[in-house]
Amino acid sequence: MEGDCLSCIKYLMFVFNFLIFLGGSFLLGVGVWVVVDPTGFREIVAANPLLFTGVYIILAMGSMLFLLGFLGCCGAIRENKCLLLFVSHSILERTLCFNRLHTSMLTREYFTKELKRHYQGYNNTDVFTSTWNAIMNTFDCCGVNSPEDFEESIFRFINPGEVVPEACCRRNSHVGEAGFSNREECLSGSMLYRNNKGCYSAVVDYFEMYIYVAGALAIVVLTIELFAMVFAMCLFRGIQ
Repeated sequence: MEGDCLSCIKYLMFVFNFLIFLGGSFLLGVGVWVVVDPTGFREIVAANPLLFTGVYIILAMGSMLFLLGFLGCCGAIRENKCLLLFVSHSILERTLCFNRLHTSMLTREYFTKELKRHYQGYNNTDVFTSTWNAIMNTFDCCGVNSPEDFEESIFRFINPGEVVPEACCRRNSHVGEAGFSNREECLSGSMLYRNNKGCYSAVVDYFEMYIYVAGALAIVVLTIELFAMVFAMCLFRGIQ
């Protein structure tokens, strides 16, 4: 009876780790395809810092899940205590890191602090600055919460004559007209010629449905990983 129970745990662990392996393979495949795609999608990604960063996040997550799932399957089939302990520890660390990311690194306060410290305005060779410029241009927003986020920031230190960066300025909405409505007034702080909505709210509003879907997928993945961790520990304890 004990052997049957151990065998059941072993195959359940294999199933859950195989699901992790498949998820990692899918993400890894999508990331690699986007990076090496010869039809021009690679150039589109490279030209947009947001997409560029997102692709490498997908590659990193896919690689991690692929490796974790593969090692978990091997540990279950071979009943290897070292692999089982490694997989359990890795899943626990990932869960704790995800919780820390969610509670301390995805808040308005965190993004505001980082913006004040690192955003330079016009240095597009800096990944942080170019990414924020892309966000503000794409979503017609300014700062994390509002244009006031640039007060006492490194941007104001580098550009003392400007209240907000150019990326915050409103553009002409009339067909056939390009450029800013009034760049000089915008840079001097006029509310009429700048975007006054914060990017945190703008991005959340735009991606509201996708955020719920991503959250649901994250919960599913974490649940699968937690089951895999429990079965790994049970199998570890059951192996003589």
